Amino acid sequence: MIRLIVGLGNPGVEYEATRHNAGFWWMDAAARQLKASLAPDRAYHGLVARVNRSPEHGGPLWLLQPMTYMNLSGKSVAPLARFFKIAPAEILVVHDELDLLPGQMKLKQAGGNGGHNGLKDIQAQLGAGDFWRLRLGIGHPGIKAEVANYVLRKPPADERDAIERNIEDSLKVLDLMLAGEMDRAIMKLHAKPARPKPPRPPEAPAATPGVDPPA
Repeated sequence: MIRLIVGLGNPGVEYEATRHNAGFWWMDAAARQLKASLAPDRAYHGLVARVNRSPEHGGPLWLLQPMTYMNLSGKSVAPLARFFKIAPAEILVVHDELDLLPGQMKLKQAGGNGGHNGLKDIQAQLGAGDFWRLRLGIGHPGIKAEVANYVLRKPPADERDAIERNIEDSLKVLDLMLAGEMDRAIMKLHAKPARPKPPRPPEAPAATPGVDPPA
């Protein structure tokens, strides 16, 4: 069961529309869906919201946008998780993913950080990497040396639209993720659209009774 959702990004208007802030875009949309208001909390170095749920549904759900800049995301996540006794496996981190194209996303638990500094710091601060990740594809520039500039640039309109569609689609299974029904959520998120059936060949016209076919 998920008790804490973290959306990763960088604070400040200069970063607001950049690829590295896809996690912030997701969190803003999720907060609207959950009718939650993110507010600054100095204790956790970020914007925080509490969504009240009944005990049988896991109790309070916490939403967090670290305001520490990406490289220090763990400085925000770890204190909140420790104070409320939230295990790493009860945390979902939403972030941009270079290894997926815009319009692609993947939900997984644990694994490496893929060079993502936000994930790297969260893993270091928690002392464990078995938290869940919702990876929103942003594509790769093709050259490793250009990655830093690439993630801090705004995507073109078609790529932004593809990421926004991913966000919209992932929020359709938010209830499943919150309930810990990750297998069902993964099936829905990763399902490929059904291929259209080929058109049926036209049927040959039936012969008219009593009329011989042409020679």
